[in-house]
Amino acid sequence: MKDLDEALAEITAIRSQLARTAEFRGYGPVTVAGTGLLALVAAEMQALWLSDPAHEIVAYLVLWSATAALSLVLVGVEMVTRSRTIHSGLAEEMIWTAVEQFLPAAAAGLLMTTVLLLYAPATAWMLPGLWQVVFSLGVFASARFLPRATFAVGVWYLGTGLACLAFASHQHVLSPWLMGLPFGLGQLFASAVLLWNQQVDDAQLQQN
Repeated sequence: MKDLDEALAEITAIRSQLARTAEFRGYGPVTVAGTGLLALVAAEMQALWLSDPAHEIVAYLVLWSATAALSLVLVGVEMVTRSRTIHSGLAEEMIWTAVEQFLPAAAAGLLMTTVLLLYAPATAWMLPGLWQVVFSLGVFASARFLPRATFAVGVWYLGTGLACLAFASHQHVLSPWLMGLPFGLGQLFASAVLLWNQQVDDAQLQQN
């Protein structure tokens, strides 16, 4: 029984190692592009309904949190279904690896937002920029088992996050387009990277 347990443990370790070194193809380009469009729609909704988001911070957070949650659900559902089709036996390990890469950044973003709102609400204007910087860290962490060009997506979010902090610092505003444009264009960029990589892989398979 001990030998069997050790053998199973070794198999599990090997599978985990394979999952960490293989390229993850669970993110679908169409769904990722859809999350970018959702960001643009959310920005338009904010522009129409929240004339002074700095004084309607709860409504602002509800709008963007709901947008993020819906995007997460869409990506998560497709990630599971695509992984089971593409990665078959390694699907579960690949999915958990993908979640593990992004989870620290997501947790840091949530905790940072909570602390700022509770103890320094006057700094709420920094949130769009900080969210983008934190998101970039999640992209950088995931880039090692995604297409190489994904690193450029992380650079995009880091650059836009810093630019938002610099721009908003003059007026302390929560413009809808400080969220809508960076995330909208950023996710469309990520979608293009995934689509290009998928086409390259398909072409290589046809050649073989």
